[in-house]
Amino acid sequence: MSISTQEELIGMQKISDAVGKTLSQMRAYARPGMTTKELDEYGGMLLEQYGAKSAPRLTYGFPGWTCISVNNEIAHGMPSDKTVLQEGDLINVDVSAELEGFWADNGGSFILGEDIHQHTKLVEASKYILHKAIHSIRGGVRIAEIGRLIENEARKAGYRVIKNLTGHGVGRALHEEPHEIACFYDRFNRQRFTKNSVVAIETFISTKAAYAYTQADGWTLKARDGSFVAQHEHTIVVTDGKPLILTESNGIWN
Repeated sequence: MSISTQEELIGMQKISDAVGKTLSQMRAYARPGMTTKELDEYGGMLLEQYGAKSAPRLTYGFPGWTCISVNNEIAHGMPSDKTVLQEGDLINVDVSAELEGFWADNGGSFILGEDIHQHTKLVEASKYILHKAIHSIRGGVRIAEIGRLIENEARKAGYRVIKNLTGHGVGRALHEEPHEIACFYDRFNRQRFTKNSVVAIETFISTKAAYAYTQADGWTLKARDGSFVAQHEHTIVVTDGKPLILTESNGIWN
């Protein structure tokens, strides 16, 4: 989507605020002993309060309001009454939704309670790299160069990136052009970011693996070697200078 009117900007700000606040409130609500289904139901209630509709449900028929991935699950984790959250779990919550014809997407990994499994460095690396990537984006910058930055920063921190999960355009649908904003340098991608376009920028920072694979439930993605992955995501508007971060209310950098 390209923002061309004040009404479009207001529409994007409204849905982005809704998904950002839902993510922030879900993180604060999570407790050891709670199931991921309970956490998801809370997220669904929040979206309803904001007047928003779950994007994965609308687009793919996903069996949950939000995606909740725990520990070795990388993305698209299916909420379940069998998955019980534990102290020290690495949790990723991804919230995307539609409101009045506008769509926004955001996500963030966090540690539940005390970091007894030493995941803090991974989570902080993902957040730092997303921040650096977003503030390097402006109209005219090659998408591949942002991928190079993400991969290089991950390598400096001692990590790798997941290569088959990417950021994407968003705004009038959950996934729009550009369809692949990768976390690595793709020399075949000649596309550039355009001013006023709306994109969801994501980091997938991995302890070892480079690819994610769909599990037997048909949704959840994991690495084959049990790697841990931290993911963070913001929806932004590309400008000629500092980007407009629409989902700042999710508080992932706090």
